[in-house]
Amino acid sequence: MYILGYDIGSSSVKAALVDVESGKCIAQDFYPKSEAPIKSVAQGMAEQSPEDWWMYVKNVTSSVLSSANVAPVDIKAIGISYQMHGLVTLDSTMTPLRDAIIWCDSRGVPYGNKATSDLGDDYCMPKLLNKPGNFTATKLAWVKEHEPELFSKIDKICLPGDYIAYKLTGNLCTTMSGLSEMMLWDFSANSPAKFLLDYFEFPATILPPIVPTFGDAGHVTASIAAEFGLAEGTPVTYRAGDQPNNALSLGVLNAGEIAATAGTSGVVYGIIDKTSYDPQSRVNNFAHVNHTAEDPHIGILLCINGTGILNSWMKRNICPADLSYPAMNELAAQAPVGSLGVSVLPFGNGAERVLCNESTGCSIHGINFNTHNRSHLLRAAQEGIVFSFIYGIEIMQEMGMKVETIHAGNANMFLSPIFRDTLASTSGATIKLYDTDGAVGSAKGAGIGAGLYESAADAFKTLKLIDTIKPAEDRTPYVEAYKRWKKLLDNSIAK
Repeated sequence: MYILGYDIGSSSVKAALVDVESGKCIAQDFYPKSEAPIKSVAQGMAEQSPEDWWMYVKNVTSSVLSSANVAPVDIKAIGISYQMHGLVTLDSTMTPLRDAIIWCDSRGVPYGNKATSDLGDDYCMPKLLNKPGNFTATKLAWVKEHEPELFSKIDKICLPGDYIAYKLTGNLCTTMSGLSEMMLWDFSANSPAKFLLDYFEFPATILPPIVPTFGDAGHVTASIAAEFGLAEGTPVTYRAGDQPNNALSLGVLNAGEIAATAGTSGVVYGIIDKTSYDPQSRVNNFAHVNHTAEDPHIGILLCINGTGILNSWMKRNICPADLSYPAMNELAAQAPVGSLGVSVLPFGNGAERVLCNESTGCSIHGINFNTHNRSHLLRAAQEGIVFSFIYGIEIMQEMGMKVETIHAGNANMFLSPIFRDTLASTSGATIKLYDTDGAVGSAKGAGIGAGLYESAADAFKTLKLIDTIKPAEDRTPYVEAYKRWKKLLDNSIAK
């Protein structure tokens, strides 16, 4: 028996076919091979076409199935992980009315700020566990004001993963966890956030029906089965945003456990067992994949927009064209810890939640023309990314989160020894790297939802530990570099 998982990212769509019994991934691929385009018609705006995602799903499915050479009937369930907070607007025929407004788009910020001001922190926070901020709901508020004719044609809104599940099954639905990402779940009422729908004057019917995160959410239609090479009736049994799913992929389900990723954006995601929140809403709080009102599991999410995208910008703009990422890491390693005083504030990819939705931009500090070279810039960029993580982790610690061990997949920035060592040595936490990714995690989530595993623990008992990175014996150079970086950031924010 096999399970198929998708990870609908902003850079690519990944797919993984996993053997249920062994837990091994027998085939995996991604599409497109070059980074998927993000349309930005103005500063702070970011959009992608839902139909492009669907094309990527079709292409990667074909690749994985042809590589695996398994009978479609032996694929027993499908799971979907997806980029969070996107807004897909659908008409009455379930056709997208416009490109999706994706996670790193910041046009919702003023609408979230106004909602917070009008409704009050004391009213919003216990209900949403966040300020309305820059999420799906406030992006829809922008559409309502700036595209009223289009808004009048909207029958339903959904998240990227909801849309892909609909395309596979013909059944449009969402989840409680998904609605909490949209900022449209009221934790105090354990129901959709009617108060915010009413505030923005959104009809309640605009939300799809709710299904469990783990469970039957529809079956692959005959036409899609024929087109994709799948078996008709294959159930979609799991769906979650990329960061809750990444935590699931790493076996992070219980209070005190922490997961981290560092792709285009960077995330630290920890679990607490109470509906707590940061009063300034600098970190996000969502229903984790196993959350219920009776047994709370809240994911505290720290997101840094300018992570891998900063590293790739450095590669494109200050490195020789043929320099690989491993070679770039070797070049960066020529500079000492602290980069001889060079500091990079990595906030160049839109408004940052951890900075109270400020768009400070990326900046480089401390360059001496007689001392510094390319290696110092490259190392300072990676250190700056790590330090932005630490800045957010300090907020999570204020909320009572203990940061002793960080679970991560062996991918993206975690492939860099500099990144790993800096994170471990600055935070004082041990990093455990596992051989998994979001597509494999969503496949196993599908297995849990379909009842193919006895429990979540059973699904992840085969999770393979690749490496353990412990803090340096002398953490002083890392801590001092962070203090210098933090002072620069505080001065930047004060301006």
